[in-house]
Parts: sequence; C-alpha cells; structure tokens
Amino acid sequence: MNKTELIAAVAKEAEVTKKNAEAILNAFFKTVGATLKDGNQVSIIGFGTFKTAKRSERKGRDIRTGKEIKIPAMTVPAFKPGKNLKEAVFTKPKGKKAKK
Repeated sequence: MNKTELIAAVAKEAEVTKKNAEAILNAFFKTVGATLKDGNQVSIIGFGTFKTAKRSERKGRDIRTGKEIKIPAMTVPAFKPGKNLKEAVFTKPKGKKAKK
C-alpha cells in the first residue's frame, strides 16, 4: 500500500474526505518526525512505538570498487510493534505441533 492508497483507505474508514484524511496523515507524519528528531519517542498503546536507535561507526565495502569504506555513526528511526498489532498480523505456522 502506498501513501495514496493509505489516504483513500483512511478516508473510507473514517468517513471523511480524501483531502481531510491526507491533511491528518501529513500532520501525523510531520509530528512523529519532529518528535523523533528531538530525541523523544511516540508510543501508541496497542499499535507500537516509534523511536530512534543509534548505530555505531562501522566498516563497509564500496560495491563498485571493492574498497573498504568507513560508515559513520548515525541515529536512525525504528519501530517496535505493540501487542494488538502483533496479534493482528500473527499467523500460526501450519503443520507444526505445539510443544508441551
């Protein structure tokens, strides 16, 4: 699902216009981004938590030349799903018996 499809789905679910749904989603994205940039996290109970993770400096390889390069330390966005989201997505493996 891309952003346009998400806007249409939210508009239908919330029974609002696509223009209003787009404004709400854009405000949500902007607010989450600004909150993460400030070093804080956004927790939505049952859905999940948006937070940042620090990556340390590491070595990599330039795929064109094969030469070793240094990848600098950086802060990246991360998402940890909540219980309700996990349960909504979880599918039980077929053909496996539960352990006692």
